[in-house]
Amino acid sequence: MYSVLVILAVITAVLLTLLVLIQESKGGGLASNFASSNQIMGVRKTTDVVEKATWTLAACLVVFSVASIFFAPTGKDSTSVVTTAKPAATAPAAPQAPAAPAAPAAPQAPAANN
Repeated sequence: MYSVLVILAVITAVLLTLLVLIQESKGGGLASNFASSNQIMGVRKTTDVVEKATWTLAACLVVFSVASIFFAPTGKDSTSVVTTAKPAATAPAAPQAPAAPAAPAAPQAPAANN
């Protein structure tokens, strides 16, 4: 269920972003590119539809976000860093002297052929 809510929230966020970009702002925004559709349906009518869709998607995004908190997987098996006791601080181990290099192996006598 958590995965479904996260996917729905992401889709809603993408659609909301696109709707906000389409809205007509003081400078015209991307809505100025849709002038022909404004002439067909009327400027005020398209603005109302886009604004209502924006508010609806914003409300859906809030609902999906809050609902995903309740279905989020909980880590009951794992321990929290805050609640676990930290062991007493110990001094770091002293560096050890490097080991002496091993002596080269003695050469072996060639095997006799029988």
